[in-house]
Amino acid sequence: MFALLLILVAALFALGFLHPIWWVAAAVVYGATRHTRERRGGRSRGGGPDPGDYRDYRERRDRQRRWDRRYSRQNRARRQREDRRDHEPHG
Repeated sequence: MFALLLILVAALFALGFLHPIWWVAAAVVYGATRHTRERRGGRSRGGGPDPGDYRDYRERRDRQRRWDRRYSRQNRARRQREDRRDHEPHG
């Protein structure tokens, strides 16, 4: 299906050298197919999830884990310092 639309856009673009209105038609067809594909949620085939979406999810998840690990260590060290200060004899 996508190949047929690509051929249609290419043919309309080629006809644009004869009359510029065909370039407008090619742009409209291209824009409509691109808009429809984006509304459906990507370029996935067979109705399955787009592998790019899962890669993005994994990158965000890994970044969040690194952030959590980094700042939980810093916070843990800060809390331990504060606890030591609280338990020191005052005087």
